[in-house]
Amino acid sequence: MNEIYQCLAEKLYEKNPMLTIEEATTWVELLWEDFESTRAKAGHDYQGKKVTEQIVTQWINHYGPKLHDFVATNPKYKEMLQKKGYYH
Repeated sequence: MNEIYQCLAEKLYEKNPMLTIEEATTWVELLWEDFESTRAKAGHDYQGKKVTEQIVTQWINHYGPKLHDFVATNPKYKEMLQKKGYYH
């Protein structure tokens, strides 16, 4: 799993120079967990790591360059990043 996170974090890091690699890794973890928990809450069957990886990759490609701006509008992510020490 760490290899998948690392690969996705590197993609995000390349897309968004405003993030450190550690912040990119945290974002990947948050996006991954958010997707899986949202699907579970909606009652969908678990589709496996490959589906989650594809979705997170799509989000990185689409939203990656602006993820640092997203924190300001989403208190959930802001709080999680503050706990990790990446957002002040």
